[in-house]
Amino acid sequence: MALINPSILSADFARLAEEAKAVEGADWLHVDVMDNHFVPNLTLGVPVVESLRKATDTPLDLHLMIEDPDRWAPQYVEAGAGSVTFHAEAAAAPVRLAREIRAKGARASMALKPATPIEPYEDLLPELDMLLIMTVEPGFGGQAFLDIMLPKIRRTRELISKHGLQLWLQVDGGVSEATIERCAEAGADVFVAGSAVYGADDPAKAVRELRAQAEAATPAGWGCAH
Repeated sequence: MALINPSILSADFARLAEEAKAVEGADWLHVDVMDNHFVPNLTLGVPVVESLRKATDTPLDLHLMIEDPDRWAPQYVEAGAGSVTFHAEAAAAPVRLAREIRAKGARASMALKPATPIEPYEDLLPELDMLLIMTVEPGFGGQAFLDIMLPKIRRTRELISKHGLQLWLQVDGGVSEATIERCAEAGADVFVAGSAVYGADDPAKAVRELRAQAEAATPAGWGCAH
């Protein structure tokens, strides 16, 4: 089964509550938190996440593109996140952090920048509920999809299968009707889509169409039960 997580980075920040309701058929609402240090952009923080949690029934998928996630990630669980993703490149103690996120009641996820290989983290995979492969350099929405990430997605799916894990494999960056099938074929089953959803005339319809495309392209036996 494919999950579609619209990214509010592409939404109208002056109308976040309305924009969240516009995609209530989505599986999760993807929320990018940037600190202008780990990435060269600044977005939102804990108070906005708390407000979003009250404004929508769609669970929140937090992507922390910040320094020192070991300190901050637990606060986002307390703010209402159902899933919290920290970056491997920023976490001082990823296993301890993943366990803390889980202990507080959220799904624990780890993200890898395009140049960060998956192989050094193979032994850590059982500690996670999801792994995020960035298909653009993190920091800005609207970037072009990097096809060179497809082999990395395949290798990650093979490692997940090798260990028999029920681990979601998320892709984020340039995901659209033109690229989602390639991601699904490579083994991704959770798709962050920003411009492809919020740039559409009917965001809810865009979510349904992207989900159908991804599910049609998913190889038999791949993908996790959601």
